[in-house]
Amino acid sequence: MSAPSSAPGGDPRLALTAGVGCYLIWGLVPVVFQALGALHVGPGEILAHRMVWSLPVALVLVLVARQGGQALALRRKPKTVAWLALSAGLITVNWLTFIWAVNHHRILDTSLGYYINPLVNMALGAVLFRERLDRIGYVAVGLAVAGVAVQTIALGGPPLISLVLALSFSGYGVVRKQVPVDAQTGLFVECLLLAPPALVYIAWLEATGQARFEHSLGAAALLLFCGPLTALPLALFSWAARRMTLSALAFVQFLTPTMTFALGVSQGEPFTAVRAASFGLIWAGVAVFLIGAWSRARRLRQALA
Repeated sequence: MSAPSSAPGGDPRLALTAGVGCYLIWGLVPVVFQALGALHVGPGEILAHRMVWSLPVALVLVLVARQGGQALALRRKPKTVAWLALSAGLITVNWLTFIWAVNHHRILDTSLGYYINPLVNMALGAVLFRERLDRIGYVAVGLAVAGVAVQTIALGGPPLISLVLALSFSGYGVVRKQVPVDAQTGLFVECLLLAPPALVYIAWLEATGQARFEHSLGAAALLLFCGPLTALPLALFSWAARRMTLSALAFVQFLTPTMTFALGVSQGEPFTAVRAASFGLIWAGVAVFLIGAWSRARRLRQALA
């Protein structure tokens, strides 16, 4: 686990509030995607509309934050744009995997992935940013690895949905932590890069008669809603990620998988003994992490006193 460090630039309480807000919103996102699935909107069309309708929302966020000049300046920074293209690619993989899983009754797989994700962040924080991983941290990560191993043995192969979600979003967080632009500007550039191919795909769906946007008022409304539903929490995440350590951000991230786990179980997804054992190991890793975080905070308070 990483040693406590000051959040760069800004009130750490605001960063925590932003982090909690984005994860609460993400915990409710599956309900919207399931509603779209019930209206026969495919994962690809949902993804494309997320990309397109996020762009105007991201532009508004840039203008409100008065970061238009920063966004225009990126025209002269191809290296930064290249990094944002990489983060855009990673979030695209994450989005498509998540949408497909939610609408194919695999919500528990997404929950497992996002329980693993914070522990992956801890490991990446230690490897890439030299955040100290103590004995408790090694135990937490080890329990997560054991949980994935149990799933792998039971399935006859790795839990791909869970691993793709965990690794793609961890990678996204790492890239955005390194890009020297504000959250709103980075999000706007990502949306700007993703919108053109999304528009091409939507046009192809319309031309082949497969689109649902023009044929269902409910689907159109929900697809339009995907814009703010996507851009706002992602902006909150990017803003928080630049002001919190990876392991601190991991702490609040447990909100989303807990919400999706409850949703999956309530909808009757199979929760077998093997799956229970796998989740049990992951939850044990989470518990160890939380105990370690509490102990560090207590030691810090004592030292300050």
